[in-house]
Amino acid sequence: MGQANQDGHNMPLVVDVDDSLLKTDLLLETFWAALGRHPVHCLKAVFTMFTSRAKLKARLAGLAEIDMALLPRRDAVIKCMDAAPGEVILASGSDISLVEALSRQQGLDSTAMGSDGVTNLTGRTKAEALVARYGAGGFAYIGDSSKDIPVWQAAASGYCVAPSRRLQRKLDAAGVKVEPIGEAAKASDLLKALRPHQWLKNILLFLPLLAAHRIDLAGVALAMWGVAVFSAAASSIYIVNDLMDLEADRKHATKYKRPFAAGTASILSGMGISAALGLGALGGAMLHSWQLAAIIALYMALSLSYSLGLKRLRWVDIAMLAALYTLRVVAGSVAVGVAMSGWLGAFVFPVFLALGGVKRLIELGKTKSEDPIPGRGYARHDRADLRNISITASVGAIVVYVLYTYSAIAAVLYQNLFEIRLAAIPVALWLARMITLGWQGRMDYDPIVFALRDLIGLALIGVGAFLLVNAAG
Repeated sequence: MGQANQDGHNMPLVVDVDDSLLKTDLLLETFWAALGRHPVHCLKAVFTMFTSRAKLKARLAGLAEIDMALLPRRDAVIKCMDAAPGEVILASGSDISLVEALSRQQGLDSTAMGSDGVTNLTGRTKAEALVARYGAGGFAYIGDSSKDIPVWQAAASGYCVAPSRRLQRKLDAAGVKVEPIGEAAKASDLLKALRPHQWLKNILLFLPLLAAHRIDLAGVALAMWGVAVFSAAASSIYIVNDLMDLEADRKHATKYKRPFAAGTASILSGMGISAALGLGALGGAMLHSWQLAAIIALYMALSLSYSLGLKRLRWVDIAMLAALYTLRVVAGSVAVGVAMSGWLGAFVFPVFLALGGVKRLIELGKTKSEDPIPGRGYARHDRADLRNISITASVGAIVVYVLYTYSAIAAVLYQNLFEIRLAAIPVALWLARMITLGWQGRMDYDPIVFALRDLIGLALIGVGAFLLVNAAG
């Protein structure tokens, strides 16, 4: 530490922003916000300004519209700031416009310091700027990374936010003594970001196998392979979707608890896991066949398009949801090597369209605002239209099902056609139940996950399944 040149009781406290005061990184926050709003300009900035961090930070800050009040803070750092006897100043490598906005939002009077489009205020550059302002040993410093070592060396005292063992070794080697504060992110929070409970949706890959009346071990094993690679691909996209929706999630009644929105998982680690899962899904699918890999690639491409903007378009949004669910059934057909019946596709798409409408009905039923849902194009006045779409799609699905029972394929697969026609009743009741509960806002935000846990709904599905199995003899 530097030699103190002023009374420690009045010594200013300099606070880093990224992963110190904030549980997040402003450069990455601006990247994802800019990617969602101006994808072309964002990617162009990244590729043309990558070698100049200061310029890139300034450009992304200009493209993004970050609401500082929503960003997650570290309580331990806030307590240190509140207890500081002297002035408190934010000094960050983030763009100065963002640091100043955050400083104002925190109610700080001192002039903030940050990168200015030319100078990247990190590491030794930050240390020199602080020494020029306060003198060697004239300030205390809160930081979080090895880049802060030169700053701590120039400071009279310091705090380190949740130092890892690796960072602690570097601090010891540099002869820097700091007081650890705050808690490190938990691996379990990153696991939550993968949404493993959503993998239940991928049992849809078994539908073609069941529809073809194939219950052999080889078919089940191939379907499980498809479920595994589809789950990896889905989790990869869930992470991207969460990163694109940071601000919207922070405004949401329950989604603000999601790991990236809450700052309990780092954006950088999420990006790495997402890339690994995406590549792993494509590689695993390729080991099966190029056809399955193509389906996975198409699913990921459509999901990315959905995240980048299609989800904000009314009606297109729920059509895309239906298409993405239907792709799971197509993937199951490819995985097990069973030709997907046109009847099955014509039945499941309107079912998923109805459930997409239910998903938005749930969100609108839980909001009290008349404004559009954050990140979506729907408002409460759209509820009746969404309900009507769900009802129309459900009726369409039942009509397709009944017509199927009169087809030549059904005559070959089933011995008792009356029973499979009778199965339309519990299916219709199940769809009616889902729409009614969605309209009333009496289910979780995801109707598919809810359906897999709803005992009454499962009983109706069980009755329908029993009739189908019994009809098959």
